[in-house]
Amino acid sequence: MGNQAARSIVQDLAALADVKINGSRPWDIQVHDERLYARILKQGSIGLGEAYMDGWWDCEKLDQFFTKVLRARLEQVVLNNKQFLWRLFISKFFNRQTIDRAFIVGEQHYDLDNDLYEKMLDPLMVYSCGYWKEANNLIDAQTAKLDLICRKVGLKKGDRILDIGCGWGSFAWYAATHYGVEVVGITISKEQAKLAKERCKNLPVDIRIQDYRSLNEQFDHVISIGMFEHVGPKNYREYFKIARGCLKDNGLFCLHTIGQGPSRTKGDDWMDKYIFPNGVIPSIAQVGIAMEDLLEMEDWHNFGPDYDKTLMAWHENFMQHWPELSKRYDARFKRMWDYYLFSCAGAFRSRSCSLWQLVLSKNGQVGGYLSVR
Repeated sequence: MGNQAARSIVQDLAALADVKINGSRPWDIQVHDERLYARILKQGSIGLGEAYMDGWWDCEKLDQFFTKVLRARLEQVVLNNKQFLWRLFISKFFNRQTIDRAFIVGEQHYDLDNDLYEKMLDPLMVYSCGYWKEANNLIDAQTAKLDLICRKVGLKKGDRILDIGCGWGSFAWYAATHYGVEVVGITISKEQAKLAKERCKNLPVDIRIQDYRSLNEQFDHVISIGMFEHVGPKNYREYFKIARGCLKDNGLFCLHTIGQGPSRTKGDDWMDKYIFPNGVIPSIAQVGIAMEDLLEMEDWHNFGPDYDKTLMAWHENFMQHWPELSKRYDARFKRMWDYYLFSCAGAFRSRSCSLWQLVLSKNGQVGGYLSVR
């Protein structure tokens, strides 16, 4: 296909989302390399993202661009390329989230640099969606989210809690400090575990480098915040079996996860390569089938638009500290990180993605569960 023909196709696709090539509005894209059009049509999302990293195109407001594109569902139009079809085949027939592969995302993303995350996140270092219902800033939103989870499972002093995917220990620290509970937190990131242990060293908190599939203990309650996206569809059933096995009969399990409408077996190609290897966002159907006959649904809370605010706050922090970070990271890394944060913000703003908190029990709470908001 000639470059002119490719340009015409991409221009027509962009118009469906009210985006113009070299237009004057904040969400219009400015093309610096005419090879961009063929690259998008041939490689789909990974071509678009890598071309941005390479400086082939720019956009004044990337978050607005992605909101437009995702709202128009343009990603579905450019999926018919050989690379996508091969990855789809692989995801359907092979388990890309085996125990052997589980630590890849930790090594590539979470072990990147604790200093980067300290500068981008809030002081508690919560790397998941905040709860902005009554919050006006990031730290208040993240504190509200942690407390919301504590209240949803009804923490009381002396409880022993399992935190699957504990990150830098933010929930463990908060719950132990404010609710007087003991916490076992597991992570597949060496850097996260190191910092989490330091932050929780004077608290009844046990931080472990451990895959969830090796768990064999019981707890009063189980929580998991922003980890389920790394589990993979082929492992959802086993994940819920293990969560049930770890939960005492009267305990509650709070699952905090990104969600999406369509059921998919693979994630976005660019995000998979550069940010979250092997990540897949679950659908309602996938979650429902996986937990059937294992756990009872007590509550399902969706506050997806709050992730848009969270991501934009993270980017503001990232930009504020970029002069310091630029001593260790180059301009291409910055473009990659901008693309990551803004594309995700656009996904939640367009409602292509949601943020769910599920409260689950083993046998259903006698008398019912009173939803906490």
